Amino acid sequence: MENFVETYQKVIVQIATPFSTGTGFFLKDYQLIVTNHHVVEGNRVVIIEGLGFSKQLSEVLFIDKKYDLAFLSAPDESHELPSITLADSQSAKTRDEVTAYGHPFGLNFSVKSGFISNTREVVEGIPYIHIDLSLNPGNSGGPLSNTKGEVLGVNTFIMRDSDNVGFALPSEILRQTLDAFKASGGTNAARCSGCAQIVVTATSEQETCLNCGASVTLPSEIDHYTAAGVPGTVERLINSIGHSVPLSRCGPNAWEIHQGSAKIIITYHEKTGLISADAVLCQLPNTQIQPLYEYLLRENYSNTAMTLSVHEQDIILSLLIYDRYLDEETGQALFQGLFEKADYYDNVLVEQYGAEWKKEF
Repeated sequence: MENFVETYQKVIVQIATPFSTGTGFFLKDYQLIVTNHHVVEGNRVVIIEGLGFSKQLSEVLFIDKKYDLAFLSAPDESHELPSITLADSQSAKTRDEVTAYGHPFGLNFSVKSGFISNTREVVEGIPYIHIDLSLNPGNSGGPLSNTKGEVLGVNTFIMRDSDNVGFALPSEILRQTLDAFKASGGTNAARCSGCAQIVVTATSEQETCLNCGASVTLPSEIDHYTAAGVPGTVERLINSIGHSVPLSRCGPNAWEIHQGSAKIIITYHEKTGLISADAVLCQLPNTQIQPLYEYLLRENYSNTAMTLSVHEQDIILSLLIYDRYLDEETGQALFQGLFEKADYYDNVLVEQYGAEWKKEF
């Protein structure tokens, strides 16, 4: 199992859109990222990140509402990633041990093991693998593997109000869909909800399937996301400071930006109207902490808009703004000040007070 986990850690993909977060996995044989359609729904481009590659944008190439599947373009470093293979899901048996990999609740990586309860649980006409392990929000789109380390299915949904009841789309359906997509040209395609055929530009017209006349939308016909209201203001501020807005998105009303050695997380809490920007700086030293604490207190006394604090071992620089007081002129000055101070404090705390650079795992 340990060798399989190490391999899957490198091919598991964390996916973020302005609407949700989820999991995907890279298949080297197909040069594609596989995930659920509901993870990327409404997006032409998503943000991907993984242990084996850097944070980057990925294009949605194929959408399939029937089987809740989507295929994304491969990461730039795909040649460095290991290969995982698809299992023969038809040979799976009840009580076979299985493992689910993913990013539940936005966590970096998790592994859950359980057993197959039913190899063919038909839900709305589609046969799923019923597993006795709970799939949490964020697990969607991740792989389900057998004891050989092969992909047995795609973790897709859970039964509401039930513990340890999950469902995965069998690898045989995934394989058939992958092959059909590649045969269609391998780009900008969708499964028609009417005739279930793979539709491409040549077989659709004005979002209509030429095979059966049903409505169908190709990935290229999806409008690019544009934030409105307060999130729109936040994104304009991020852009004005010189950072990529699409790459900074990490979920609904959330953005993550790296400024020098500091990581800055911006969140808009719509219910409270509060915009929080937290720069996660370096970590406390193991010894001689008092001079560092005294420095933090002195800086807090002189700072008017920002606050330095400590959470566990992390030193954090925070900025709070209520949406009613946010405009682009004052917002830019506040954000610019936070970004500049974050990098400044990181260096001062490490070089002068013995703090330790934060380790990213």
